[in-house]
Amino acid sequence: MSRISPEEFEALLRESVPFAAGMDAKCVELSDGKAVFRLPFRDDFTRPGGTVSGPLLMALADLAMFAVVLSAVGKVEMAVTTNLNINFLRKPAPVDVIAVARMLKLGKRLAVGEVELFSDGDPDMVAHVTATYSIPPR
Repeated sequence: MSRISPEEFEALLRESVPFAAGMDAKCVELSDGKAVFRLPFRDDFTRPGGTVSGPLLMALADLAMFAVVLSAVGKVEMAVTTNLNINFLRKPAPVDVIAVARMLKLGKRLAVGEVELFSDGDPDMVAHVTATYSIPPR
């Protein structure tokens, strides 16, 4: 069971991370160690060539990983990204982006996870992300 609800997570974003809230990503699923987000497509998310921009994909992946970490440790706002690695695999279509994030390892001070990014309706990944979060001492 998740230690934070999708509604609590979205409220936290609005209060503490307004940039991320402004992306308007929707939490579709949040359970202990797993999160699924849908980022509605907007024209201002594109770059030349008509594809969703890389920085936006990285932001969505980081947001999904933050949710996964909080699902496991609770509302710890100062859990922060210490590393994020992204491999762009194919050009994302100009449609909604789906992020599927899961915890790989949760320790006392570090959480490691991965995020798979998809263009809506396409089973082939557009990007694969691994990320590490630092969890502050309680």
